[in-house]
Amino acid sequence: MAVWNRACRSGMQAILRSSRSTLAGANFCTSARRRDAQLMDGKKVAAEIRSEVKAEISGIVEKGGRSPKLAVVLVGDDGASATYVKAKTKACKEVGILDETIRRPSSVTQSELISLLEDLNTRPDVDGILCQLPVPEGMNEATVCDTIAASKDVDGFSSANMGLFTLGRESFVPATPAGVMELLHRYKVDTFGKIACIAGRSNNVGFPLTKLLHSDGRFVPGAGDATVLHCHRYTEPQDLETCCRMADIIISATGVVGLIRGDMIKPGATVIDIGLTRIPDENGKMKIVGDVQFEEAVKVAGLITPVPGGVGPMTVAMLCKNTLKAYNMREQK
Repeated sequence: MAVWNRACRSGMQAILRSSRSTLAGANFCTSARRRDAQLMDGKKVAAEIRSEVKAEISGIVEKGGRSPKLAVVLVGDDGASATYVKAKTKACKEVGILDETIRRPSSVTQSELISLLEDLNTRPDVDGILCQLPVPEGMNEATVCDTIAASKDVDGFSSANMGLFTLGRESFVPATPAGVMELLHRYKVDTFGKIACIAGRSNNVGFPLTKLLHSDGRFVPGAGDATVLHCHRYTEPQDLETCCRMADIIISATGVVGLIRGDMIKPGATVIDIGLTRIPDENGKMKIVGDVQFEEAVKVAGLITPVPGGVGPMTVAMLCKNTLKAYNMREQK
């Protein structure tokens, strides 16, 4: 096995060296006549999804059914978390999903939080449960997520849902990866047999995206059938560059500002930027930027998501879609 691993590693290193040599001489600059990339408008697509969810819920209510309900648990006073929760509950109200926000101080104990989540698991009026992350320091995030019943885990973060998802079985796909796949689908980006490079390997974004993009579409609905190159913090910079230049689709979810440069992008490639970092602008005011150097990338890529306004709105819309799915699954039992 050790000999096999060394051989595989040696082979991959040889491929990357060969690719670097080939790509080094390639001219990735574009002429001034080339059009800038088409923007993948996450706000527009998210609005379409919310409209679809709203229409389905309206139909349910008109036939005498009840509205789906999402319970959101917010622990502590983190400003960013409060903002995210506000955006999620606003979207719920827009589509007709009832929402209940339950606040607890950062002094709450893990056992108290778990008790609250267990109570929500048993409530028949609650279809989906979301515990806004991160939880306060000292709590075990995995334990908190695993407390939520798999049938109500609309974030898709529990071990049970991740296990089902990995096996290609019915589950809740985390909202951000689901939103990325929806953007690719609605912009008719062909993934079959294409090369995708993903930067970032978080359990909630990077890993699910790799699974979704490389899975066999014959057995997993919506799977990408792509060849996936998955890079992370220990990928050598020159290897990240090589992988990106080979890719038809680049997805970055690292939080590293400016990680993906224009000269790392194959002309015409699709670039999805999931990064979301607040930095001061030239006047000292805070602005939101992504992982991609947008001004460079937009002159090379074929399709690109802006930050903000790209993947962010899709995450919220897919949460609404997951909540409706949880409702339908419970009603069909």
